[in-house]
Amino acid sequence: MEKNNQHFALSNPISILTGKSKNDWTRDDLIKVILEKQIEIVTFNYTGIDGKLKELKIPISDRKHAELILSEGERCDGSSLFKGMVDPGKSDLYVVPVYKTAFLNPFDEKSLNIICRFIDRDGNLADFAPDNILRKATHSLTQNTGIELHSFGELEFYLIGKSDMNIFPLEKQKGYHATAPFTKTGQILNEMLRYVTQITGNVKYAHSEVGSIRQLTTEYEELKNKSAEQVEIELLETPVDEAADMVVLSGWIIRNVAYKHGYIATFFPKLDFEHAGNGLHFHNSLMKNGENIMTNDKGELSNEAKQLIGGLCHYAPSLTAFGNMVSSSYLRLVPHHEAPTKVCWSESNRSALIRVPLAWTKFNNLAMKVNPQQTEKHHHYGSRQTVELRSPDGSANVHLLLAGVAMAAEWGLTNPKDSIILTNNSYVSHNIHTNPNLQELAELATSCVESSELLLQQRMLFERDGIFPRNVIDYVSEFLQRENDLNLNKRLMALPDEEKLVESRRIMHKHLNRH
Repeated sequence: MEKNNQHFALSNPISILTGKSKNDWTRDDLIKVILEKQIEIVTFNYTGIDGKLKELKIPISDRKHAELILSEGERCDGSSLFKGMVDPGKSDLYVVPVYKTAFLNPFDEKSLNIICRFIDRDGNLADFAPDNILRKATHSLTQNTGIELHSFGELEFYLIGKSDMNIFPLEKQKGYHATAPFTKTGQILNEMLRYVTQITGNVKYAHSEVGSIRQLTTEYEELKNKSAEQVEIELLETPVDEAADMVVLSGWIIRNVAYKHGYIATFFPKLDFEHAGNGLHFHNSLMKNGENIMTNDKGELSNEAKQLIGGLCHYAPSLTAFGNMVSSSYLRLVPHHEAPTKVCWSESNRSALIRVPLAWTKFNNLAMKVNPQQTEKHHHYGSRQTVELRSPDGSANVHLLLAGVAMAAEWGLTNPKDSIILTNNSYVSHNIHTNPNLQELAELATSCVESSELLLQQRMLFERDGIFPRNVIDYVSEFLQRENDLNLNKRLMALPDEEKLVESRRIMHKHLNRH
């Protein structure tokens, strides 16, 4: 069998059935899947303003109906999905399927699911929908620079349940890359990996993360006396608009697998004091003519990569408005916890806002160093360099956040002189907290209220060319203001120790089902 025609255990089942890659799927291909898999329901999925996956179930009894809904989509109530942004008197929206996103639902074998886009009554992509805002931002970037942005997310989360942590206990803050029997949730993670990989085809790896909590202390019954293990699923890079869909879809899969096994999967930014928080870091790379242009011939960061970093630094103060949307986010963004507090960048530094990770820029075929019997080289052409934005967490509105990242990239590339100056001035080496220019670096927001204010100050960066509608910026600002958390950390530090602990846990745990 030709190598290109081999099917691996986790290959996409629709691609196997149709003999096509997802980008080539047509309406007839999906009808073939419906017939051969005896699908009873086509489920339309889409993301509301809250960033969560929604669904509309459409039973299919004949080909005519299947062709109709795959061709025209369906209606939904926009005023319910986008409360405060859509006039109830003109609230109808079309939801129209994007064929390449179709997948066999792992939790309902009779359902074919497809991600949809929102279209308004005039036949245009609804300009207030987060996924369409991201699409506008990526189109503007490519149109004005000839460069595409690719991204991927690192999903960190805790699995909360009733594991017996007294047998082969995992030491506090010692969970990184740990194995069974010290970790108790490996089989659950394997099932998540199986489904996310088959559906997206875009998983890099998964592992146990630092956090391990033997018994949660909380006022919330869902969490009381439960144990918690932190894990991570890291995706592979893809065009930024697809990356956003994949993160949202992966979160949905993760929650459902956990629920199936009697666990809660939470992307809480912070679960308890002195325990690792959950980030949702995004790696970003610039592509031109299908090639990664993040490094030069010497394997060093290219000018374009430095311009991207400068753009991210320029937008950073207000990006927390989309990436850190609950009060507990700012209990994670504190010094000395591998979380950023300053607008800066560095190589391989997990306390910097922007990290430049190792990327095989100067070496390849490393396995030949430890496997001398391997004489045939693997030929991988092109750079794998990314830059990682480390401030976001699981409370993020992923589509709006990545729209902001795309706009930051465009600003950096179209303002090369200013962005390079900003990049040079924002560099730190080694330990950020002992860096001589620490006090000169801009601060990240310390609360939702502060993020709201910074968003309003920088709103023109997002509203240019009509990419972010004004009412979306207003909505996000008002949403953040409702957290009423100005000077949060200062207020907590002023409390007696026991009271501080109780209040901190209340803040950390109050949004159980939001993220």
